[in-house]
Amino acid sequence: MQLDNATILSCLRSAAAALTVLFLIGWTGQVVSHPVHQVHLSPPLNDPKTHEDIQKLSVHAQRKELEEDTSIRLMPRVDTNQNHMEICCLHANILNFYLNNILHKYSEEHPSMHKLQTDLHRVSSDLQTQGCNVTHYHNHRHAVEFRRKLERMEGERGINKAIGEIDILFTYLHDFCKEPQAAANATGAART
Repeated sequence: MQLDNATILSCLRSAAAALTVLFLIGWTGQVVSHPVHQVHLSPPLNDPKTHEDIQKLSVHAQRKELEEDTSIRLMPRVDTNQNHMEICCLHANILNFYLNNILHKYSEEHPSMHKLQTDLHRVSSDLQTQGCNVTHYHNHRHAVEFRRKLERMEGERGINKAIGEIDILFTYLHDFCKEPQAAANATGAART
């Protein structure tokens, strides 16, 4: 029995189609059995639109900075060897300060401010629900240093500088406010 080229081609097409279907079934089964794991403690920290809006707000405020203010940094640098949850809660405290003392003074300056305030209130609420006691960090040296530098800048100049650094605050929240297992895995991966 001799097979012609058309018969062979037909068999190969059927086998390829069957393999494709089996591959897709296996792939979707694997996706369902290993769902994407939400690693951030608050959904707005994982939202690219929130990141973009924060960045735009920060740039908008930085354009208004005086030349002499560009060398000043309000937001303290963190020691990344510290416990990630402590870093997260410290910055949740600073976020709370922003929400209560800074953002409402800048609310008419930027078109996305209302949405950002809503998102940041959600982050603050979520982090407190996850165990961040923001008042516990009120007297932390970084929080005190931030407030002291802000007070020295006085009024609108200080508010503008703080808004210009909101991207730094959001980055710290994004990088350190993760579920403990995800944070541990990220730290472990960075060490290898």
